[in-house]
Amino acid sequence: MSKRVRSREVCADCSAPEPRWASVNRGVLICDECCSIHRGLGRHSSQVRHLTHSSWPPSQLQMVQTLYGNGANSIWEHSLLDPSSSVSGKRKANPQDRVHPNKTEFIKAKYQMLAYVHRMPCREDDSVTAKDLSKQLHSSVRTGNLETCLRLLSLGAQANFFHPEKGNTPLHIAAKAGQMLQAELLAVYGADPGALDSSGKTPIDYARQAGHQELAERLVEIQYELTDRLTFYLCGRRPDHRNGQHFIIPQMADSSLDLSEFAKAAKKKLQSLSNHQFEELAMDVYDEVDRRETDAVWLATQNHSTLVTDTTVVPFLPVNPEYSSTRNQGRQKLARFSAHEFATLVIDILTDAKRRQWGNSCDSPKENVELILQGIGSRHNSESQDNDQPDYDSVASDEDPVQEATCGDSCNDGRTKSSDLSDGPITVQEFMEVKSALTASEAKIQQLLKGCSLEGQSTMLENDYDTTPNHSELEDTGSPLPASEAVEAEEEGEEDATLPCTEDVICKTEQITKNIQELLRAAQETKHESFLPCSEKICMAVTEMAALFPKRPSSETVRGSLCLLTSSASRLHGECQKAAEHNPCPSDIQLVTQQVIQCAYDIAKAAKQLVTVTTKENNN
Repeated sequence: MSKRVRSREVCADCSAPEPRWASVNRGVLICDECCSIHRGLGRHSSQVRHLTHSSWPPSQLQMVQTLYGNGANSIWEHSLLDPSSSVSGKRKANPQDRVHPNKTEFIKAKYQMLAYVHRMPCREDDSVTAKDLSKQLHSSVRTGNLETCLRLLSLGAQANFFHPEKGNTPLHIAAKAGQMLQAELLAVYGADPGALDSSGKTPIDYARQAGHQELAERLVEIQYELTDRLTFYLCGRRPDHRNGQHFIIPQMADSSLDLSEFAKAAKKKLQSLSNHQFEELAMDVYDEVDRRETDAVWLATQNHSTLVTDTTVVPFLPVNPEYSSTRNQGRQKLARFSAHEFATLVIDILTDAKRRQWGNSCDSPKENVELILQGIGSRHNSESQDNDQPDYDSVASDEDPVQEATCGDSCNDGRTKSSDLSDGPITVQEFMEVKSALTASEAKIQQLLKGCSLEGQSTMLENDYDTTPNHSELEDTGSPLPASEAVEAEEEGEEDATLPCTEDVICKTEQITKNIQELLRAAQETKHESFLPCSEKICMAVTEMAALFPKRPSSETVRGSLCLLTSSASRLHGECQKAAEHNPCPSDIQLVTQQVIQCAYDIAKAAKQLVTVTTKENNN
């Protein structure tokens, strides 16, 4: 795209000039400040990529630029642009607005709540409306009108809709018509290139039969996008699908070590997952790869601007309200994996994905795996790097040095399980236990809260979800402490190893627990007017508990737990204020309630950690 054209581009959310990021699924370009908010929404709301520093399939970038140029943003701001449809007190953000709360509230309303999207007339049977929209999508994808299809998708049309009369899906039609950009858009919204029509043919078959070879090859790439992205993250290479190579399995350099019994058990548990459970795990790991890579691009492109301190990197995957509480907690725990641990999990997933596709034998007649000597997450050598490769390290540089990876069969690194409260690595087995758990969120919270009233007992956190970032992560991402406490924490002074009396900590924890239980009862009984008073009691109890500890604890575990405790209380109060002030509609209050429960869970977890570590240290 020429510099002259690029100079006319403005951020879709605040109209700031020369946006450097794109939201792939929304078809808009956004500035750095607005991107920092988009990233906190999660990929289910907005999939962000840097226009020049992220790795793009050329046709996908063209799809986004075409949507943006043809006014896709008007889909998400319909009621703001329509003078006949007044939105009381609502206006578009501008570049001078503060990131918090002005731009944040606008962007959340625009993309999470879809507050300004044109609504279809209400019908008694919503499924009829969705079916009608999907049929319209099925007809529209044969043309090049991308924004029409995006509008239909925004209203609820299904990308994988199987037309009962035509016997195929929208992607079949787009492939037959040679509509590359329509295929890209459908794929972003989940269309399956391997879906069968009534005759057993896939969209890839349609494209080949119609002579659209380039589109057929791109659809094959889309079919393997998940495993390709995981492979590229580890060793900077992608399989050569054109020549029949569909998998590259990186291998840890220490693969000659015998697998520990624990590692063998973890691998066996992974292999025993149902296909549905395995797909969920793979998608969650894909999202974590995206988070880590986007963080790296974010830090690389911010230089030393104020954005680095004002808007931090995303510390773990944001909550997806469509997922269970158990799954969300497991997803967030992925952020605690070190580079080596995460690489091992990725390799195991790649190996099992290949096994599930080709059968029990990992060898396929089409495989031609080449040797690659690359560090995990490292870029290509400069002389061999293509222009579309990312110009960044995909693994944070503060991790411990990681051994080289080669391509071959997968191997675990033979690590052993640690039950230490603070420093023990989050293991593959623990995550698999998270994935297989079917406990409802309320039951899990009640179980945790019950555990908070310890009666002086010390319990380890081996099987609990831990969303507490370690100390080095807190330094990298910005302290979540309230501003006043963060300043105090940075003041000069020696670290203090003293800890309060265990009985005092338990007493305050029980007070916090009691208030949280009151909040959860209000949530279960949909008494949203009680959220704010409950949160004020919780915040007061949290403040009193934090005051028991020294200003600069020497223990990293205590520092991390205090940070999680105070930041979660602050977020809880903000969410409860939102419920009280904005009088949200039923669908919005459900999302707010989910956030409130998550914050309450984090507070209870942090309090439990503080009780545990205090008991452990005082008993030594």
